Amino acid sequence: MFVELYEPVYLFMERGGDVLYGILGLIFVLWLLVLERVAYFTFVHKRSVRTSVQEWEARSERRSWHAHQVRQDLISKLEYDLSANMTTIKMLIGMAPLFGLLGTVTGMIEVFDVMAFIGNGSPKAMASGISKATIPTMAGMVGALTGVFAQSLLDRYISREKIHLEDQLTFDH
Repeated sequence: MFVELYEPVYLFMERGGDVLYGILGLIFVLWLLVLERVAYFTFVHKRSVRTSVQEWEARSERRSWHAHQVRQDLISKLEYDLSANMTTIKMLIGMAPLFGLLGTVTGMIEVFDVMAFIGNGSPKAMASGISKATIPTMAGMVGALTGVFAQSLLDRYISREKIHLEDQLTFDH
């Protein structure tokens, strides 16, 4: 049963060429980082906010310049932690189509090698190179599109949380 599930994936990877393994690794790291952000938001962030709010609420005075700096420091640390790995996620999203383009170029080089060796009258001989040119392009674009979707959801959550942070650390007594 496992072989039946694995065979189509193996054939897809084989038809896509070596660049497809790089795209697979890139997308794996991308989604690992996206899942890390989701896990951070779900398990760690709420606890960090609670700790910061307790630290702020424990202060006896909240109106001095020093108190404002402490509040700003608490907010800045939480905002920094919220945005961790987002730059790397955006970079990987940008790299996915470029890896697909690399696959296109290497596949076309293979097509031209076949044409130089056999001649341009054999579509069967060129089919392997054509699939190695198109499959990585598609895989890179699909990886980038799913990454852009995840990134937009994460960015929206981060923006909303940054607004809530300011609201939770009030100056009132």
